[in-house]
Amino acid sequence: MKIRIFITLLFFTLLPFTVLGQQTGKWGDQGNGTYINPVIPADFSDLDAIRVGDDFYAISSTMQYSPGMAVLHSRDLVNWKIISHVVSDLTQISPDLNWNKMDSYGKGIWAGAIRYYKGKFWVYFGTPDDGFFMSTAENAAGPWTPLHQVWKVSGWDDCCPFCDDDGQLYFMATNFENDPKNNRKYNIHLFKMPPDGKSLLMESDSIIHQSPGSEANKLFKINGFYYHLFSEVKAEGRVLMMKRSKNILGPWETRQLNHVNKALDKEPNQGGLIQLTSGRWYFFTHHGTGDWEGRAASLLPVTWLDGWPVIGEPGKDSIGSMVWKAPKPINIPNIEKGKSANDDFNVQVLQPQWEWNYQPRADKWSLTEHKGCLRLHAFMPVNQTGGNILLKAGNMITQRSFRTASCEVTIKLDIRGMCNGGHAGLTHFSTAGTSCIGIKQFDSSRYLTYTSENKDSIGPAVKDNMVWLRSVWDFQGINRFFYSVDGKLFLPFGAKNQLTWGSYRGDRIGIFNFNTAQECGFVDIDFFRYKY
Repeated sequence: MKIRIFITLLFFTLLPFTVLGQQTGKWGDQGNGTYINPVIPADFSDLDAIRVGDDFYAISSTMQYSPGMAVLHSRDLVNWKIISHVVSDLTQISPDLNWNKMDSYGKGIWAGAIRYYKGKFWVYFGTPDDGFFMSTAENAAGPWTPLHQVWKVSGWDDCCPFCDDDGQLYFMATNFENDPKNNRKYNIHLFKMPPDGKSLLMESDSIIHQSPGSEANKLFKINGFYYHLFSEVKAEGRVLMMKRSKNILGPWETRQLNHVNKALDKEPNQGGLIQLTSGRWYFFTHHGTGDWEGRAASLLPVTWLDGWPVIGEPGKDSIGSMVWKAPKPINIPNIEKGKSANDDFNVQVLQPQWEWNYQPRADKWSLTEHKGCLRLHAFMPVNQTGGNILLKAGNMITQRSFRTASCEVTIKLDIRGMCNGGHAGLTHFSTAGTSCIGIKQFDSSRYLTYTSENKDSIGPAVKDNMVWLRSVWDFQGINRFFYSVDGKLFLPFGAKNQLTWGSYRGDRIGIFNFNTAQECGFVDIDFFRYKY
């Protein structure tokens, strides 16, 4: 099949994000055959994506959150749903990612790649301190095989496996700590792997690229050419680059694929290059610069020019720029658009939209002790001396905070099992700033409590066993908390807060329960309702 593909964008519109997003709050599937970027206005960082038959699959890094490495599914590249995670237990990577450590913010599971060959899905990823890992699955929804460490090493990231036409496996990754003088020269290496893909043949090591800040590696073979997609820091910012060669070891030609306008774009960066069954191509990517919502996900059309995939709208220089609105790649009537955020906790397994802050303490949460509820048992934080105590408190379960025109989360909390020293509630969570509304028990009484900047504001006593807590936030990330004692009348409590980005992560909405005095008490969450 010829590589030249002409994409006709019906009623194609290029508008700055300040018009499409900040004034209207529109995003994703518009219901009229078009979509607006971002297609997921939340923290789905370090994306990679592939097509298998008529389905699309993507992975997203999760750092210290567990389960790790989210797996998403779509049928049209616009509407996505989390279907599984590759890593069920983060302690398989490092004990530092367990509930009794909680000191690896900004670390943990970084970028990886997903591929499908030899009849199964393959996912590889790296951590900055522990090296590279892999897992496989016959079904992307799982189960995934036990995590296997490919190479124990530090100072490497952004890996990608590749299966050549003859079945030879390769592995590509960036060494970002190769210069003892810290000149930040990044070396991109290529290795061969044995047929099981579980180790590297070190004698095959080749450096195929070197520059300041080269990452986000992906390797493809298209029409007889090897294509190496990566990002690189240029004068205008971080841009997408590509090298191509008839030989996997080079020599390589190099082209820039997109421009950066940071005022509008937040530079498309890590992502997957995907060909549809129709022959058209797209790039599913995160935006490298994070705001309070994190690194959101966008979908860009790709136009092939002279054998190079130009990402976005091609300019006169044959380099692409950001596209904010376009026709959907595949228009499926009545396609499911929900992101499965709500939960009534009526099943015995956690739904895949949930991620704990660090590997949770297995004996301190349950979906079976109180049928129809998530029970969180309280235990003491790892460290209570100064700073944000929630950063050191286990048993926090989270979802991503969406950036839409308006958002609202409501939980119903049964607090009858609390004891002195207990603190449970609803939080907006980031290493750069945390606020929460909840219930504190001391002197055998329970009080509504608002916390911001690590300072508590104690409210009225709570006499009943049931309390409803709510957070409402807007497109700018300004949130306000509310409470109710009957589930009908909600009253504001506490000040307004600015949601924040920290340690490479966007804001999370979370539910927590800990005790600063003793290992005692529990709460039951009856439901979690998310409107956006």
